Amino acid sequence: MVQADAIARLIHDAFADYHARFGEITRRARPRFEAMDWAGARADAVERIALYDQCIAECALRLQSALLEAAHDRALWSAARDAFERLVAGLIDRELYKTFYNTLTRRFFRTRGVDASIEFVALDIEPTDAITHPVARHSYAVSEQRPTEAFARVLGDYAFDVPYAHRTRCAAAIAVRLQDDLAHWGEHPVRSIELLDTVFYRERRAYLVGRVFGEHRFSPCVIALVNDGGKLRAEAVLTRRGDVAQLFGTSRSYFHADLPTVGDAVVFLRTLLPHKPIDEIYTVLGRAKQGKTERFRTFFHHFHGHPDERLVHAEGTPGMVMAVFTLPSYPLVFKVIRDRFAYPKALSRQDVEDRYSLVFHLDRVGRLLDTQPYRFLRFPRARFAPVLLDELLQACTGSVSTEGEDVIVHLCYVQRRLRPLNLYLREQRPEAAREAVLDYGQAIKDMACNDIFPGDMLLKNFGVSRHGRAVFYDYDEIRPVTGCEFRDWPQPGCHEERMAAEPWFHVGPDDVFPERFRLFLGLPAPLARALEAAHGELFDPAWWRDLQARLRAGDWPDTPPYPPSLRLA
Repeated sequence: MVQADAIARLIHDAFADYHARFGEITRRARPRFEAMDWAGARADAVERIALYDQCIAECALRLQSALLEAAHDRALWSAARDAFERLVAGLIDRELYKTFYNTLTRRFFRTRGVDASIEFVALDIEPTDAITHPVARHSYAVSEQRPTEAFARVLGDYAFDVPYAHRTRCAAAIAVRLQDDLAHWGEHPVRSIELLDTVFYRERRAYLVGRVFGEHRFSPCVIALVNDGGKLRAEAVLTRRGDVAQLFGTSRSYFHADLPTVGDAVVFLRTLLPHKPIDEIYTVLGRAKQGKTERFRTFFHHFHGHPDERLVHAEGTPGMVMAVFTLPSYPLVFKVIRDRFAYPKALSRQDVEDRYSLVFHLDRVGRLLDTQPYRFLRFPRARFAPVLLDELLQACTGSVSTEGEDVIVHLCYVQRRLRPLNLYLREQRPEAAREAVLDYGQAIKDMACNDIFPGDMLLKNFGVSRHGRAVFYDYDEIRPVTGCEFRDWPQPGCHEERMAAEPWFHVGPDDVFPERFRLFLGLPAPLARALEAAHGELFDPAWWRDLQARLRAGDWPDTPPYPPSLRLA
């Protein structure tokens, strides 16, 4: 069918246009880094996230205009899908093209579940690991006698329009750190290093990403560069998989990396992080829609492979706003908005959706869990635990319905499953519990320094990652720090005010009283004392007001994505 070929070509060209515009925004990262234009970098991140839906809308209008009354002809779209598959068959990133195509069919036909007659079925997507094309990279031999020279060449091969403060010193510091970190490999552990041609940018740093090789093994190697007042400096080297996994984690914002093709880079990154789900790698590279497709594919492949396992309530304190369920053997949770919210929640359903959308566009600084919305997921009714299904069908009727023997989830938010902090603290030894509480305080600070106030700071709204990091995941009360009114707690002026059961003073909707935080956290006394000793400023209204003034003046504090111990001398 000629018209089917034309549809396929139009959609192919629309994705190519999206990819080109994505690359154009991504390439701004280098001049932003060189100019220390951090506000511009944040604006680019938001613009790039919005680009996918913008390009889908533009393509949909062109298709509607070209097809007119044939726009919803299923036979035509089925033929167009086959033509499109032939068109992209030889491309490394063909699965990205197919996801773009699927998005369009779902917009045109308002598909509920999966329509195998007109779209590419995610369960049939070819795994990225099948890609054999090698990603472009630099390789360097490291001399036992002169390792500094090798790393000086490494730094010299990545061109920036600002100079190093002292390239040789940076190279020497990298060499020493690698020798120290990999000393357990034996004498002269570092034999060679290979790094991707593409520089990865995020927030205030540029990263050279690759692998370091010994005689018989290799490990990840990520070199972090900072622009320190117009001079470049190597700030850190990461070689442990756990540290690199956190850098590429689901609580981080997306990298800006100008990759000509994506699938081959994903394959390479999987060699560094073999336990990281492929959907998370796509997502952290800014390909969030492909990440959603891969997450759907891998979850439902697992789901259908465990037919006797039921969906159940997720562990933790039940939420006032969301009902949360999970498949125990798979590390995801599904969050569904309730029809009514218990007091004192004064929110609408749209407020909740808006706040989850806001987080999608924020700089998450490693403390806000990436959340992907899914619409019209279809599950067999028999796969739900009865008590869970009863709650969903009674308390979440705006989000869940039934259709024959299936349950349709109209909208849910999917996150990686973490251990709720309140449960984690009960399970751990005192020292581990103390470390988690201190990181919880640091998490609140990190968010605050990026103009994010969690609103509800209860322990149940934070989780602990497998690397022991405190992460916030409940967004219905989130707001900008600069939109809050941080007040001192008023002191009563008379006996009646002192004995009043309710506040005797006016409390506005944006008022926050940091001095009262400690009353609601529910921490045991030893942990409360440790938190206050390390992060006492969180309970000081003046600290919050000073931070507001900095943020409003454009002076955003830096929040490094790794601990001070990983920084170079």
